[in-house]
Amino acid sequence: MYISRVIVNNYRCLKTADIELNPGLNIVVGNNECGKSTLLEAIDLALTGQLNGRPIQTELHPHLFNSEAVATYINALIAKTPVAPPAILIELYFEDNSALTKLKGINNTAKVDLPGVALSIEFNPEFGDELASYVANPSLIRTLPIEYYKVSWRSFAENPITSSRTIPIKPSFIDASTIRNNAAASRYVVDLMKDSLSKGQKVDLALSYRMMKDEFLNNEKVRAVNEALAMKKGEITEKALSVSLDTTSRASWEVGVIPHLDDVPLMLVGKGEQNSIKIKLALESSADSHLILIEEAENHLSFSNLNALINHIAERRGERQLVITTHSSFVLNKLGVDSVILFHRGSAITLKDLKKDTQDYFMRLPGHDTLRLILAKRAILVEGPSDELIVQAAYRNLHGKMPLEAGVDVISVNSLAFKRFLEIAVLLDLTVAVVTDNDGDVAAVERKYQDYFGNPKVGIHYDADENYRTLEPQLLKANGRPAIERILGRTFEGDAELLRHMQTNKADAALKFFTTQEAWTAPGYIVDAIS
Repeated sequence: MYISRVIVNNYRCLKTADIELNPGLNIVVGNNECGKSTLLEAIDLALTGQLNGRPIQTELHPHLFNSEAVATYINALIAKTPVAPPAILIELYFEDNSALTKLKGINNTAKVDLPGVALSIEFNPEFGDELASYVANPSLIRTLPIEYYKVSWRSFAENPITSSRTIPIKPSFIDASTIRNNAAASRYVVDLMKDSLSKGQKVDLALSYRMMKDEFLNNEKVRAVNEALAMKKGEITEKALSVSLDTTSRASWEVGVIPHLDDVPLMLVGKGEQNSIKIKLALESSADSHLILIEEAENHLSFSNLNALINHIAERRGERQLVITTHSSFVLNKLGVDSVILFHRGSAITLKDLKKDTQDYFMRLPGHDTLRLILAKRAILVEGPSDELIVQAAYRNLHGKMPLEAGVDVISVNSLAFKRFLEIAVLLDLTVAVVTDNDGDVAAVERKYQDYFGNPKVGIHYDADENYRTLEPQLLKANGRPAIERILGRTFEGDAELLRHMQTNKADAALKFFTTQEAWTAPGYIVDAIS
């Protein structure tokens, strides 16, 4: 049993999201604040009815709603063109399975006959009068009146869900980063340990812990302390005063036992080791779950430790569906690029969404450059290392800082692969520029990129003068030989000799431009790309 599709509307940063999941492994990659964590949280919420370990009804607050949807609602009220209050909707579509028959129906936004569940947080019409009073002066409204909202949890068969036990698919949500203090971290690990112990082992541990408390009272020094306290009877209380260990239910072994690693308390070992143990224990204790959700397993881990953890995850996942979020190209490549979901503010694509030859290209290509493209606020694609150096230096000269400081990644890509990267950029609505040579055939460049010239998010930058085919002649045209000689630190008999030198030593010449203190001018098409 597995989730085949997730639809999310107006939940946190996800205004709209529609994601198809693989039955086995899913690697969700994307930039910070793109909604990866929100996606995992939404899936877990729709399966358990809980947020932060508590029923969603007790965790409602205005910031659960997408800020853009809220702003649209408030602006409509101010403009006196009111619209319905925004609602949150999370739908999980399950693969058709006889064990899920009771959840099957067409009561979903896609109107497909599949088993599934939907959790919505929407305005309760019973509070119509109260809402009218609340919005009477829209200029005073800043947040939604969640007091007038209700939670609806139902199956696609339109039957209400009152408990997660109704849903056969059981999730295990592993996010070690949410353990914010040492005590909570220990409690988290002890809870996982409990799940991995047999019933007999738990009984033995509880009995041993109680016997240890009894031995405490038999200690000679403790008896002496209690005898001294007993002599104060009447001074403080008419009853005998003594000290002992807590034997109530709230002081069970789970509270008193602290996990250790090589005799060192867990809270005192490194964060990387803590996170790795939490994830491994969670995998062991979630053996009965059908779905494992892991948030950024690479946190605080070195390359070698991450390698060991990813191997462990891959081996212990078994037949369970796994959704893992990551920023790490290593995780992507280790677990398999064919399982990657490129995620950006609700837009999601897999390699299956690309053309067949583009799929094959990225299956062969290490995932690093693909990740760089989708993690950047803006990407500039160039043809090689020398172009990369020149574009970066030109950007610094124009803006006073390096591109990455502004979230702009300059990525060196074989020019034959430009359109493959653009295919991803268009599907994810990314902002990207291409800096390319005209190679003496402007018409060929225009034919190659004709599908992209009208896209406001894609810029194709080249020089229209076919006499200056590549970067080096363009630099010579923009600066002249004397200026370039000062930059390179040597003289040449003529332009032809200078060009031969630059074209033979492309990277070295570009590095001189990158490091020089001399003023120089970037070619116009590069200036257009970096402006």
